[in-house]
Amino acid sequence: MSAKSAIAPDAISTGAEHISTRGRPVAAKKSDYGAKDIKVLEGLEAVQRRPGMYIGSTGPKGLHHLIWEVVDNSVDEAMADFASRIEVTLLEDGGCRVTDNGRGIPVAQHAKTKESALTTVLTTLHAGGKFEQGAYTVSGGLHGVGVSVVNALSARLDARIVRDGFEWTQSFEKGKPVGKVEKGKAAKRTGTTIAFWPDEDVFTETTEFSYATVSHRLREMAFLNAGLEIRLADEREEAKSETFMYKGGVVDFVKHLNTSKDPIHSHVISLSDVNDDAELEVAMQWTSAYSENVLSFANNIHTHEGGTHEEGFRTALTKALNDFGRSKNILKEKDVNLSGEDAREGLTVVISVKVRNPQFEGQTKTKLGNTEIRSYVLKSLNRMLPEWLERHSSEARRIIEKSLQAQKARDAARKARDLTRRKSLLESSALPGKLADCSSKDSSLSELFIVEGDSAAGPAKRGRDSEFQAILPIRGKILNVEKARLVKALQNTEILSLITAIGTGIGEEFDLEKARYHKVALLTDADVDGAHIRTLLLTFLFRHMKPLLEAGYVYISVPPFYRVKIGKNVHYLADDEELAAFRKDHPKAKPTRFKGLGEMNDNELAVTTMDPATRTLLRVEVEDAAYADEIFSILMGEDVASRKKFIQQNAKDIRFLDI
Repeated sequence: MSAKSAIAPDAISTGAEHISTRGRPVAAKKSDYGAKDIKVLEGLEAVQRRPGMYIGSTGPKGLHHLIWEVVDNSVDEAMADFASRIEVTLLEDGGCRVTDNGRGIPVAQHAKTKESALTTVLTTLHAGGKFEQGAYTVSGGLHGVGVSVVNALSARLDARIVRDGFEWTQSFEKGKPVGKVEKGKAAKRTGTTIAFWPDEDVFTETTEFSYATVSHRLREMAFLNAGLEIRLADEREEAKSETFMYKGGVVDFVKHLNTSKDPIHSHVISLSDVNDDAELEVAMQWTSAYSENVLSFANNIHTHEGGTHEEGFRTALTKALNDFGRSKNILKEKDVNLSGEDAREGLTVVISVKVRNPQFEGQTKTKLGNTEIRSYVLKSLNRMLPEWLERHSSEARRIIEKSLQAQKARDAARKARDLTRRKSLLESSALPGKLADCSSKDSSLSELFIVEGDSAAGPAKRGRDSEFQAILPIRGKILNVEKARLVKALQNTEILSLITAIGTGIGEEFDLEKARYHKVALLTDADVDGAHIRTLLLTFLFRHMKPLLEAGYVYISVPPFYRVKIGKNVHYLADDEELAAFRKDHPKAKPTRFKGLGEMNDNELAVTTMDPATRTLLRVEVEDAAYADEIFSILMGEDVASRKKFIQQNAKDIRFLDI
């Protein structure tokens, strides 16, 4: 990475459009505004103009959202009992093909558009079978924009439908039909195949699908739909394939999530209910872990921000455990009731609801808003949970005892946490002594660099822009919080400094609005020790400051591995891959390997790692909470066998190892 070629400003794509000078708006030129300025967007033009509104971003997350939209349609067929198999293939030429054995998209002429129903569905927003009663009882693709959005953002899309005794095909380029629907050979079975190639003019960051990302999402879908077979194949460089099918559904999901954990009771609790408007499935199991893992879904859509179904579950669970504890005299009269946080320590739970008329917040569907679902889930679990606890009283007692231990630890942690509240240590006069703060009081512009070691902190402090960049040195490796409760973490000096500097508080008192910096960048050496320190920091942030990650405030700084001087010009190279490419043009280049950040002078560290115009920052996103929880449990938990297996399976992907 040469300084001139580095991605500016921060090597991330947010999907947002803005004009600013370090956050300060640039005044727009005045002009007349009249009827001529009103633009009416037709067809799929609105999607092509503002893709972020429909798929979240034009980065990797938005790219994979195209697959989810097509797969969701196939899963809707499965939920309606018309499909039993879905095949997803990552094509050698960069495309993706999704095939199901459902009824097939209708191809007859649509009464209103006078076009084939297939053409209408693929070229018209809000056109689909999700709006009519009878076609689908429940579905994830509520808004009816899914497959048409995929078509709008694809350079090419091919549809192959089998229904009404024949094959039917139609192709599209950049959302527009290439000819009419063509009738092909006779066929007995039914189904839909959609193949698409993302438009490079839209997805400028990358058009390459991640096998791991697709695999984890499809496995999740299979867990949520017991008996549904989902096949994934990759026809690219390293051809591979997997098949997902789980007869146990969400129970198997919980078992999978707890593979590397130590359950405190053998039975996975399985509860289900159904009425005319909704269905409920809950599977849960407590482990010896100190964090909770609550995953909620509505119509197979992962509701990252929870919603009414999750609220109903939390209320019912806390009530059931307290009632059982009181009735069995495990909780004495003098004892304070268990809080929700106590009750959920170590809990892994999957909550899945199927709703006839779901109300999601936004097209990306991250929160369920149906108020009647809160009542439905609460009433159902108020009936079923006490019954399970009575039938499995010995296991229920172990759950209560685990919660009581959590309560004692939480009380101790609260006393320690008082030391980190903004009204005391978090006041500017009581910030960590080693924090070199910035002068800006605007948190949206301020950046905090968490730097490995005092030797790197010196150049970082001298090379920063003190107006908006703060430096916090961290000495050595912080506590692994995966193996310790919060009360122990709060006894760690480095963790206390981190909490105090960020300003949000921690645990039940966390308040994102109090974040003193909207960029928290982890700046560690580019070696094994640096990677370990970064992992420990990420573990802490994921377990105890997760909203900071979800808000997109956490970044990883990418310092260069190499410096190469050619004549009077100095080039900085990110890794071995960049060095190899550089040597093609400069075969006699003699690189200098940076052994640590402390070896860089002020200017080098500023130019390569801190200057917004030339640095590279990688934003840390929690795209798959279940997989993230699994990885942290494997890498940082107590299960050595799972960690060893993970290392063996992924060793081939390591490109650089500093020994």
